[in-house]
Amino acid sequence: MSKILELREKRAKAWEAAKAFLDSRRGNDGLVSAEDAAVYDKMEADIVNLGKEISRLERQEALEAELNKPINTPLTGKPVLPDMDEKVGRASDEYKKAFWNVMRMKNPRHDLFNALSIGQDSEGGYLVPDEFERTLIQNLEEENIFRKLAKIIQTSSGDRKIPIVVTKGTASWLDEGEDYDEDDVVFGQASIGAYKLGTMIKVSEELLNDSVFNIEEFISTEFARRIGAKEEEAFLVGDGEGKPTGIFAATGGAQVGATAAANNAITADEVIDLVYSLKSPYRKNAVFILNDATVKVLRKLKDGQGQYLWQPSLTAGTPDTLLNRPVYTSAYAPAIAAGAKTIAFGDFKYYWIADRQGRSFKRLNELYATTGQVGFLGSQRVDGKLILPEAIKVLQQKA
Repeated sequence: MSKILELREKRAKAWEAAKAFLDSRRGNDGLVSAEDAAVYDKMEADIVNLGKEISRLERQEALEAELNKPINTPLTGKPVLPDMDEKVGRASDEYKKAFWNVMRMKNPRHDLFNALSIGQDSEGGYLVPDEFERTLIQNLEEENIFRKLAKIIQTSSGDRKIPIVVTKGTASWLDEGEDYDEDDVVFGQASIGAYKLGTMIKVSEELLNDSVFNIEEFISTEFARRIGAKEEEAFLVGDGEGKPTGIFAATGGAQVGATAAANNAITADEVIDLVYSLKSPYRKNAVFILNDATVKVLRKLKDGQGQYLWQPSLTAGTPDTLLNRPVYTSAYAPAIAAGAKTIAFGDFKYYWIADRQGRSFKRLNELYATTGQVGFLGSQRVDGKLILPEAIKVLQQKA
């Protein structure tokens, strides 16, 4: 039995034990003593720690699988002559080689600039090679849970208009000779722009000159960590001012599906109300997004039959469930507080992320020369917006 599966089973047993303990210690008034509450909190903390260890082992397993891949592949086809290479532009080997040579070299040769001319943008940076750009996207998805759930589109301009059906036409019963009703469909329009998101990375000259140092991997990982975190924050709570509009935003965010009776607590009925405030077509692919602290509260909730709403996952790579729907957590989702929107539930494919094609890097040779470092500016243009507000509902705490 694998270690991950063993820990998942251990976590499931610990959760059952914690539920049984809590049920057995409740008095006639439905409450537990302070001593029993402390014991339960310790049991719950152990369950949370097991979950974190499972996540660490899954990441380690994925990393080991990546590192164990062969560095060379056997030659199974005929060699391709240079003039037969179908890769052009930023996908070509020449562009890729020139790009990383420029990133490493202080004074690149003119022939390298010529090779990069196809990728030069108006800001003086260079668009990353196609293969590296795909690596960035994959890394961003690993760092950003929202990109796994939302719909991602590519734009070549700074603004994209998206038609939306506002009202739908209906049919009607007609008597003989009666005219048809003129019931037209009404269309609206949503606009997705391209906000600039950037970061700067500093690398010592010694590392750049060290052929062992993998600058591609370093920049890709660091870019993903920084940009991914900032993106996710905006996709959840962004106000749309110079950044994407988040689903928890007061304006342009998801619709309120249920309101909690308390400002610091959530009941099982309120979660059920939230789920069924969403129209059934959206519930088919709906998931929850909430803060880790909110999950701790929901773990103690039961339905009318005494069954816990939250269920731990026993399968690697599968999220925990709440009312049989997947649960995803983010540190940027609002915590429980007066007036806060704490739980989002819906089909997040109706949240569109627009990536302006091409992420660019710029090398700064002189700015940090006195400290023996070289700076790299990495940037991308991205926007995000909930295209159909009724597709996602949120639970709001009492003000």
